[in-house]
Amino acid sequence: MKKTRMGMVGGGEGAFIGAVHRIAAFIDGDIELVCGAFSSDKTRSLRSGLSLYLPESRCYASYEEMFKTEALLPKEQRMEFVVIVTPNHLHFPVAKSAIEHGFHVLSDKPATLNLSQALTLKAIIEQHSCLYGLTHTYNGYPLIKQAKHLIAQGELGNIVKIVVEYSQGWLASQDDEHSKQASWRLNPEQSGISCCMADIGVHAANLAEYVSGLQITDLCADLTSTVAGRVLDDDGTVMLKLSNGAKGVLLASQISLGDENNLRLRIYGDKKSIEWSQLEPNTLWLKSNTEPTQQIRAGVGEMCQAAMQAMRTPAGHPEGYLEAFANIYHNFVKQIRAHSKGEVSDNTTFDVPGIEEAIRGMAFIENVVMANQSETKWQPFVIKPNQIEDH
Repeated sequence: MKKTRMGMVGGGEGAFIGAVHRIAAFIDGDIELVCGAFSSDKTRSLRSGLSLYLPESRCYASYEEMFKTEALLPKEQRMEFVVIVTPNHLHFPVAKSAIEHGFHVLSDKPATLNLSQALTLKAIIEQHSCLYGLTHTYNGYPLIKQAKHLIAQGELGNIVKIVVEYSQGWLASQDDEHSKQASWRLNPEQSGISCCMADIGVHAANLAEYVSGLQITDLCADLTSTVAGRVLDDDGTVMLKLSNGAKGVLLASQISLGDENNLRLRIYGDKKSIEWSQLEPNTLWLKSNTEPTQQIRAGVGEMCQAAMQAMRTPAGHPEGYLEAFANIYHNFVKQIRAHSKGEVSDNTTFDVPGIEEAIRGMAFIENVVMANQSETKWQPFVIKPNQIEDH
């Protein structure tokens, strides 16, 4: 077997998430970076590529040039998939071009700038023999997969309430706006109609649906631009109704001073409940009113197959964000290899978030913004492009 060949758009010097993607991609040793268009600036892209030990000929000035040139290379040399790590406004055009040139796509979230683009992207994918994955990283944690399994097996009984929180403090003041990472997220032309909900709220929504097996059907939202002068939200609270009649609360904030990446999930059934926090990802709590609280630890005892496959180290050796990220890459590579053999290669089989999750994510963002602008308490969760009021 040979390593699966990856190209990258974005993620050059000064970009935080590009390095994270590369580390995650390389953890299992089954991926090699063969080319990239790392910046819209030709010199910076070349410099970034050379620093990653790529030949000059595989460091491109634009993604258009990269796809066109790579498609002409012999099959055993050209990249097989591209990872997109650019600001949001470029996700759709890059993914569209890649797929039309015959390359599989693994994209950062949110999938596109708006829901209309996500729906168009689905139609493009259906017209081509290419795979599409989305890096909802937190699905990759072993104990998240175990929590999903416990709920699917009925361990919690009927789900009655979900509370999911994602709080950060890195945008708590105007002084925090000057970094490269902050500037584009707060710019509607690059980020879209939301900052906080598009950046981390959509992760929380996806995690709640992934673990519970339920879907959001209605919501009530209150979004805030806490720091003076901002046009996009930096904090928000969303009440949820779920497909089985349960209720939920989603909290997302980037102005919670002192908080790191405080992602926390609690799901309550009529028999038991679970609790998980990214700050201690190797622990899952299983609670009830009739039995002692159980602490489930990664690497200890038998777990479901998905959780076991997601773990790499023995008990007591912490695994975290990079390994969870790597699980998305590892599963996507297995999906690509099955696809190349003509075998079943749908996203569900390989536990890779795909275009359906991409569409629900974009719909979540637009529905939350619409609900925030409405005087009506509850708004239905609809998957159609909405008319958003200008800021």
